[in-house]
Amino acid sequence: MTRAAYIYNDRMSRHVLRDDHPLRPRRLRLTYELLDAYEAFQHPDALLVDPREATEEELRLVHSDDYVRAVASISRGDRSVDPARYHFSEYGDNPPFPGMFEASTLSTGGSLVAAKLVLEGTVPIAFNAAGGLHHAARSHASGFCIFNDPAIAIAWLARQGLRVTYVDIDAHHGDGVQNAFYDSDQILTCSFHESGRYLFPGTGDVAEVGVGPGRGYSVNLPLLPYTGDDVYLASFEEVVPPLIGAFRPDILVLQLGVDAYHRDPLAHLQLSTVAYNGLVTRLLGLCPKVVCLGGGGYDLSAVARVWALEYGLMLGTEWPDPVPDGYQERYGVARLRDPAPPEAERDTQEQARRFAAAGVQAIKETIFPIHGL
Repeated sequence: MTRAAYIYNDRMSRHVLRDDHPLRPRRLRLTYELLDAYEAFQHPDALLVDPREATEEELRLVHSDDYVRAVASISRGDRSVDPARYHFSEYGDNPPFPGMFEASTLSTGGSLVAAKLVLEGTVPIAFNAAGGLHHAARSHASGFCIFNDPAIAIAWLARQGLRVTYVDIDAHHGDGVQNAFYDSDQILTCSFHESGRYLFPGTGDVAEVGVGPGRGYSVNLPLLPYTGDDVYLASFEEVVPPLIGAFRPDILVLQLGVDAYHRDPLAHLQLSTVAYNGLVTRLLGLCPKVVCLGGGGYDLSAVARVWALEYGLMLGTEWPDPVPDGYQERYGVARLRDPAPPEAERDTQEQARRFAAAGVQAIKETIFPIHGL
């Protein structure tokens, strides 16, 4: 049986949000080329699958009809629609650009393709690196995200009667996904992120636990800047596996943003490839059905290396550390993995450890009892 599908078409990587914008879809092409250099798509357990564009009906699983129509209108240059009403701004985080509707429905459709492949049993794991755009709200764009593909894929899975756990390891809080299911006990959302005191979107406090039937089904662990591998992995182990074990989801949806990487220019966490390897290995073992999505990541070399490493793990293999010659010569990337995790000052590490430990303890006191833990 094929083990892991990879959703990609070069159309996903061609659009440009703005010349100076930090989110560069070209990173998707770099990831594909690196995997191709490793001959990943010739692997007997690999399946390369084309995406499709999401339908307007699918977009409305999460977004308002007015917003969906507005994005389509702005995308084709309709000047009767005010972009600012929907949080689009030429010089802001969410610049309008020609063809943005088609680009966004394609990345969203890729996540729906991944969800359907896993649900139907074609593969146990599917990875849409173009997805993971977790900030978009019901009626406006936010944080580089136009349509919230993780929430749309989850809502589609929930309509099939599935219980879903969503785990988000992006440096930024997965606010849009949390908000979409904040009152639901069918969806368990877990976000590990840099504290909103220091980073967009300013949310994701440990006290955000859900409301009504959803109380205890939104889990947040904010972390201090410069939190490294050891603290992150230890905190993750104390929180996520027990909750997934208690919740017993039918399917796991992962947002695998790479902006917690130590060289990322927009965030301040200090993860290395060691942490990403450990996190994804652990997560893949927690549920037999897994949908993997991309997310943030603004150091293009790191994004390509980490996502290539992770797709290898999804296939049950580890690529050799020396990057194949052709890719290395073209892009100057010599090694797949970091030689060693970055080191922070001892006081900084201790502060990060204490802050994370307090968050873990709060989760154990407020959320664990709701799940019988």
